[in-house]
Amino acid sequence: MSQHPNARLTPRGRETLVSRIEAGAGVAEAARQMGVSRQTASKWLARARRGEPMSDRTSRPRRLPRSTPAEAEARVIGARRSMLLAPLALAAVTGVPARTCARIVARSGLPRLADVDRVTGEARRRGPVTPVRYE
Repeated sequence: MSQHPNARLTPRGRETLVSRIEAGAGVAEAARQMGVSRQTASKWLARARRGEPMSDRTSRPRRLPRSTPAEAEARVIGARRSMLLAPLALAAVTGVPARTCARIVARSGLPRLADVDRVTGEARRRGPVTPVRYE
């Protein structure tokens, strides 16, 4: 993981901070020498003592408690495949909000309605999408 752009200390600097504290300097003194707050120095010292790496932690959520249930996603995908409906119509049929239906359809990799043959329901073949160049 890359370092936070506003971080005062690099992972190596954090190791230096911890080694100074463990060598006998006080937390406040070592923090002042390294240009960080006492709370920051205490945080890195605690992480080092727990054996955690001296790099920034990820900001990604550990869980998503309000994610759409798999059963609802299956309903939306099934309705889309069988009826070829737009998100607003899918919402009326499935009871799932229209914006959520649009996200589910995009995430599942189903083609856009404009790219689907209305008679067969199969995706039309499209050539490679390239920018038009006039040289």
